[in-house]
Amino acid sequence: MVLAVKIGAHFQSEFALNKARVASGEIEHGVDVPCKPTGFGSETNGGEFLCLALAACYVNDVYREAERRGIRIEVIQVWAEAEFGGEGEPAKHLSYRVRATAGEVEEGTVRDLLTHVDRVAEIHNTLRMAVAVTLTSVEIRTVWPL
Repeated sequence: MVLAVKIGAHFQSEFALNKARVASGEIEHGVDVPCKPTGFGSETNGGEFLCLALAACYVNDVYREAERRGIRIEVIQVWAEAEFGGEGEPAKHLSYRVRATAGEVEEGTVRDLLTHVDRVAEIHNTLRMAVAVTLTSVEIRTVWPL
């Protein structure tokens, strides 16, 4: 039985400073997120982070599954793309392409690995299921004098 791992992220932004932390279970680390030239917000937008999540998930899962199969992957590259319309519209046409360089192994074996990873990649499967996203709390602090 596989135990569930709680994964989370915290993002704090103020003028000229972004602080991003991510965690998987008890393992936590910071992520560099540069500010916009205006000093407010992230230079990287949510759609770009979404594409990065797809790409990073696939890369990590390729290495995990390759190790299980005794395949040596030398280089794995993933390009993920999404189309966004107007404000509030969801992404359309999420897609990705992969290029892999493997050690001494037949091309068909690597192709089987890569298509298997497409079926088991957790971020991909989450998006394919259209999981609900719920706002659970809003807290307001004001610096306006009372």
